[in-house]
Amino acid sequence: MAKYSIGVDYGTQSGRAVLVEIGTGREVATSVKAYSHGVMDEFLPDGVTRLEHDWALQHPTDYIEVLEYTIPAVLNDAGVAADDVIGIGIDFTACTVLPIDGNGTPLCFSEKYQQNPHAYVKLWKHHAAQEEANRLNEIAEKRGDAFLPRYGGKISSEWLFPKLWQIANEAPDVYEEMDQFVEATDWVISQLTGQLKRNSCTAGYKAIWHKQDGYPSKDFFRSLDERLENVVEEKLSGDIYAIGDKAGELTEWAAALTGLKPGTAVAVANVDAHVAVPAVGITEPGKLLMIMGTSTCHILLGDEEKMVPGMCGVVEDGVIPGFMGYEAGQSCVGDHFEWFTKNAVPKAYHEEAEVRGVNIHQLLTEKASRLAVGESGLLALDWWNGNRSTLVDADLTGVLLGATLQTKPEEIYRALIEATAYGTRTIVEAFRASGVPIHEVYACGGIAEKNALMMQIYADVLDMEIRISASSQTPALGSAMFGAVAAGKERGGYDDIKDAAKEMARLKDVVYRPRKEEAEVYDLLFAEYTRLYDYFGRGENNVMKNLKAIKKASRKPIVTM
Repeated sequence: MAKYSIGVDYGTQSGRAVLVEIGTGREVATSVKAYSHGVMDEFLPDGVTRLEHDWALQHPTDYIEVLEYTIPAVLNDAGVAADDVIGIGIDFTACTVLPIDGNGTPLCFSEKYQQNPHAYVKLWKHHAAQEEANRLNEIAEKRGDAFLPRYGGKISSEWLFPKLWQIANEAPDVYEEMDQFVEATDWVISQLTGQLKRNSCTAGYKAIWHKQDGYPSKDFFRSLDERLENVVEEKLSGDIYAIGDKAGELTEWAAALTGLKPGTAVAVANVDAHVAVPAVGITEPGKLLMIMGTSTCHILLGDEEKMVPGMCGVVEDGVIPGFMGYEAGQSCVGDHFEWFTKNAVPKAYHEEAEVRGVNIHQLLTEKASRLAVGESGLLALDWWNGNRSTLVDADLTGVLLGATLQTKPEEIYRALIEATAYGTRTIVEAFRASGVPIHEVYACGGIAEKNALMMQIYADVLDMEIRISASSQTPALGSAMFGAVAAGKERGGYDDIKDAAKEMARLKDVVYRPRKEEAEVYDLLFAEYTRLYDYFGRGENNVMKNLKAIKKASRKPIVTM
């Protein structure tokens, strides 16, 4: 009798569950649930309380709805009995964090705080804590704290402590009221098991925790703000649980919610990008995985801890036990293609796509594929949602250079694709220059699966072959694999994620190979990209930040009730 595991992947706009057959990795059923509240970046649910620029919030009820809707759906669609599901794992976009009270209840559930933005979930792309991040980095650099080089020399505004400090500064009542500030991925696991257990992945990459050294010292936090001196003890926890471990078992309540059996094994929570690594079969150093979606994360294993300028972090056992896990990323990939199609593509193009029965992205990709490398005369910077690596600066913005009255939408579309490829090459070169080898490149996610032009451009820009995940839901597959590990071999699962990867990981037969002539032209274009990258990104011209300051000063204040 076949046994199964379920992986639940929480993305930026929706959550999805995948039912996976253990032993083969076959994805038996998939269900997706869009978040009822979506991403709140303009108003709170009341429709009145306005959010400032760079805010991005979510509502925690959406996460419970995903469990309630998708898990019964995959069981029903596959005709699989709950008795045959031995484990469940989840992953999340991160750093996605929320304040909870002593009972584990999100503060935004309280009538007292329903109109306070700081009581809600701060999504990974909430960038309104940049001032706190800047101050944290200045102080840490001045003090010479050892943790800073492990994060490429800067802590991002996307990470936990800038977001927590922002709450202390702007909503001290929320800060005082919260019992803990938790990753959404850990909070969801607590809803399934009745126990809050912080995972080592988000703690290491997003909360400055180190397996050997723990969190930064109390003295460091006091140097930021005297209210933060005991922040770990008061708002976090020193108890960290390793990925691959069992977090607990489904409670009666969670079993009733999901349709699964009480006592089903639940894996320690994980992050979407990191959990995807074993799902493509990567269990050794030198192989870079690009997880491509609204943003892109780059994950790489290493044998030793190296300091790489601008990386997001290096964490021992952060991805696969026994290895250093490196992370870098780009804050804007699919997001800026979506922005472009919604705001800058003529009506005639949308009408043509409708007549031909394709979506606008397919139409633009087709038209862009007819262009020779360099033919458009355009060059873009991929910072339309800030720069995550290697500059770690959310105040940077996008650039399009070379446009004329003859420039066509497909030329801009291709330039945006190329910009993301140049951003990835910048990251690859930073790793190599710091002694972290990259021999192979893999990709997963909807873009990698569907857009052959984009993947060919990446192969040409990187001058490397690229292999593609066979799963359209790679993070969910990875989470299901960890769910099988949480169950253990005695229940029909695995005792080690490497063993699970040997049997359940899958790749497509397609390999994108670099083309010599195109790669040579892209070398020239990349050199120009690098000049722009340094000019706008390293302080020679701060026009982007100056414009943002003017924009912020011109906005009307938040309405409070």
